[in-house]
Amino acid sequence: MGLIGRNGCGKSTLIRLLAGVYPTDTGYVEINGTTLIMNLGVGMSQELTARENIYVSSSVLGLKIKETDAIFDKIVDFAEIREFIDTKVKFFSSGMMARLGFSIAVNAGAGIMFLDEIFAVGDMKFQEKAIKVFESSWIEGKTVILVSHSMDVIRKYCTRTAYMKKGELIFFGETQQAVDMYIQDNQ
Repeated sequence: MGLIGRNGCGKSTLIRLLAGVYPTDTGYVEINGTTLIMNLGVGMSQELTARENIYVSSSVLGLKIKETDAIFDKIVDFAEIREFIDTKVKFFSSGMMARLGFSIAVNAGAGIMFLDEIFAVGDMKFQEKAIKVFESSWIEGKTVILVSHSMDVIRKYCTRTAYMKKGELIFFGETQQAVDMYIQDNQ
């Protein structure tokens, strides 16, 4: 599912509410499954090392220490951060944070993923790796909410899309219709 709208319309706030990062003021959110939000390391502790964040994030996703041990090297190698594994993530670039978050999600297996501008960060090599993973069978059976300002990305990967404007859900349905509404409102 795609989620589109102008900067400040509430997309990131909405996915943080859905992922349980923010509490609701009124009403409630019901999620059935493990969630992981990926946008430049949201949910990672800046004071922990990459190694520690891998174990904490995997634990949040329901993995036991032995299960995380089994996938640890895959996470590190995919993220290409081996030489920084014991560095606090507050010293990571945004691209390194994105690689680490994406690698944890890919290898630890969150059932519901919120990908906030995941294709807009990182270098070309990482973006190519991310696209290969996104286009592989890894995504099958998972719920993915993809936030992007790239209408090409939304059209390519999303069958249904939500369009937000000024904190309100304006439309949810067929992707091309949502994109057309967004474009028309922003001309």
